[in-house]
Amino acid sequence: MSTLEITADNFNDTVEQNAIVFLDFWAAWCGPCRNFAPVYEAAAEANQDIVFGKIDTEAQQDLAAAFQIRSIPTIAVIREGVMVFRESGALPASALEQVIQGVRGLDMDQVRAEIAAQQAGQAQG
Repeated sequence: MSTLEITADNFNDTVEQNAIVFLDFWAAWCGPCRNFAPVYEAAAEANQDIVFGKIDTEAQQDLAAAFQIRSIPTIAVIREGVMVFRESGALPASALEQVIQGVRGLDMDQVRAEIAAQQAGQAQG
């Protein structure tokens, strides 16, 4: 499976229907984005069970704003509805592979428990 163009119209369905979704925020004028594209595409081909989406920040300004994108490329990863990773800058293939393996290995029950504990702490403070 190659990368999927993510828009405001298909974002929610994509995130809800897939366990792991990688999002690449990019723009056509961005040199580092263009350089990163083949690395991202290769990762998509090598990991068919993961959705690799691309969000054009020029065409999808509302999504970019919702994710508070300030620089591109930015990679965000959503697993089971929870954003578990976000980093700006073009990643080398080896670093992207480490992120993929790290996200696969997450204990989502533990992640949700940590989020709940953080939110409880913020509510008290």
